[in-house]
Amino acid sequence: MAAGPTLRRGVQGLALGALLLLFCAQLVGAQLPNGPLLCLAGGIGLALDLALRRWWPSTLVPLARVRCDETVRQLIRDLLIVLGLAHLAEVSTAVRLLLVAGLLASYAAHFLTRAVAVLVRRSRTLPVLTRNIDTSGLRLTPAPPRLLTGAHRRMPLFAVPGTVGMLATVATERAAWGLLGVGVSLLLFTGGALRLASWLLPARRPPGEEEVLTWFQGWLDSYKPQVGLYFSGGSGTAYQANMWLSTMAALTNNTMVVLRERAMVQQLAPTELPVVCLPKVVHLMRLEHSTLRVLIHPANAPKTSQVLRIPTIKHAFVNHGESDKLSSCNPYAKVYDQVWVAGPAARERYALADVGVDDRDVVEVGRPQLAPIHSYTGPPPADGPVSVLYAPTWEGWTDDPGNTSVLLAGEQLVRALLADRRVRLLYKPHPMTGSVDPRAGAADARIRALVQAAETHRAAAAASAAEPDRRGAALLRRAGGPVAERGALAATRAPHQDQTTRELAKRTARLDELTNAGGGRPACDDLERMMWQSAPDPGRAEAVAAAARAWRAAFWAAQPPEGHLVLTGPRPDLYSCFNQVDLLISDVSSVVADYLAGVKPYAVVNTSGLDEAEFRAANPTVRAATVLSPDARELPELLASVVDPRRDRLAKARHDLRAFLLGPTDPPPQTRFQQAVDTLHTLATARRVR
Repeated sequence: MAAGPTLRRGVQGLALGALLLLFCAQLVGAQLPNGPLLCLAGGIGLALDLALRRWWPSTLVPLARVRCDETVRQLIRDLLIVLGLAHLAEVSTAVRLLLVAGLLASYAAHFLTRAVAVLVRRSRTLPVLTRNIDTSGLRLTPAPPRLLTGAHRRMPLFAVPGTVGMLATVATERAAWGLLGVGVSLLLFTGGALRLASWLLPARRPPGEEEVLTWFQGWLDSYKPQVGLYFSGGSGTAYQANMWLSTMAALTNNTMVVLRERAMVQQLAPTELPVVCLPKVVHLMRLEHSTLRVLIHPANAPKTSQVLRIPTIKHAFVNHGESDKLSSCNPYAKVYDQVWVAGPAARERYALADVGVDDRDVVEVGRPQLAPIHSYTGPPPADGPVSVLYAPTWEGWTDDPGNTSVLLAGEQLVRALLADRRVRLLYKPHPMTGSVDPRAGAADARIRALVQAAETHRAAAAASAAEPDRRGAALLRRAGGPVAERGALAATRAPHQDQTTRELAKRTARLDELTNAGGGRPACDDLERMMWQSAPDPGRAEAVAAAARAWRAAFWAAQPPEGHLVLTGPRPDLYSCFNQVDLLISDVSSVVADYLAGVKPYAVVNTSGLDEAEFRAANPTVRAATVLSPDARELPELLASVVDPRRDRLAKARHDLRAFLLGPTDPPPQTRFQQAVDTLHTLATARRVR
């Protein structure tokens, strides 16, 4: 794993070096002149450029950063060929002038197409983007082909005929090939510009800003939204809003989702709620004159201050997770009308932090989205593995060593877990690990390598042990008895794994199909997606949920019962991992509070530098945890308590802490959440009347 990035950089350097050498060889071939060298270097260079663009475009990114993009590289390539043609006496001056004129006209048409593409893109950038809202009242049209709108796609392909034709002229000394190739390229570039310009005609031109805003105001007047989920964030933060979608969808109010970044519209998980993206503040202010009374905020963002200026709306902060970190009692929370928390622990946290949040504005609503987490049902089977989930948090924005255990304890802990034959390890790092501190990213890579190496060794040993059983399966069945039963099971294990793998592929394809439904073709832009997603597909959210449940079942069925796993990405989700394990090991983070919904044993790694008593006192979520030192010396006793509940002295403490962190289970959190929404809506309405 650690060698992966180094290998990629090495291959990238070789590819870029090869391109440079080919340009140099082409220059030498043009200057000598040497026709074969010029043709060979030019042809291979063009082929390599096209291949990298098609199969490994990231390799060309460094060239684009220094302004040596596709157009510049192609221009250099063509100029060197023209230079070579100038040394060929068989090609007349008139022909050379025609070739140069054709090339200049081709490049002019290329730049004209780029200008038209900018106009088309601007005309198709609407002031409002939506999902699950009927847009039949707008003149929305499909997007132009990517080949026409993307210069990095158009230039290499359209220029091929001209380049190949001129190289053929160099090789054969026949001017007809060059004239034909350049003529074809000119036709392609000119035709592309004219074709793209058709999207500026009235029949294809989207509605103007005022027309779209009038349509949007009409939708607000007809839908009459009451409650909204407001979210603003960068790439990779959509999970903070996604975790609240099901809770919002279960409300009895007219509910909507308000976004600020265009890219976030597609990053939002499948939902039947109306989704509105308002990038500009001036358009956001139209919500002031709607029936919207409550906005719920799962995260703080710079653009949050803009919507807080609307006086007709009450604002509640729910956060995207609760932990003992300082970020869970951010002073910014005092700008909201209310702060909704899971249980008494968060109320106490705000009081102790003294950040300006009035206790009267703190409302306990529980964590409705934790319903999928299964409750503790007892220890693992005596003959089965002990499944352990190690889910450390990331390093955060500060250099506090207690933020993440990955740096100071991760490798020691993982080595100790893998050394115990009873343990099946699931490693799920935070997706932002290494984004601030490269050392955390390097440690994460080493931990992944440890887990994968251990699994490779385990799988090889299991296959070696099962091989004799498979060869003698028929004999053992005839012999009868327990040994025969084990042998027959081993003999059928491989076909069973093939079946579960096929089932997982089937479920993955189905889930991908549902989650990508309504997105239009791959080349569509935001406006076309808005057209395809103009109305909610009734029952789609339920279908996606059912497909996700089926995928999770298929995924875990396809994994070896004793197999170690490195789990990254959104699938499987964290709650699904909770349900598969007997023990969680984590850091001080919201993962611990959520895991306590199942009241299973858990441990927290202490890399803060505090002794255990101070660490427990400073972090309420650790009260019912086994505290692990960086050297993981407490691990054997912890595993023993998981296997034997009689040695588990923290069971009652976990139940008590669950109520302290997450609040009571009766009434259910969704009911309490609905009550909080209704109360805040009433307060907002009363204020508007005043």
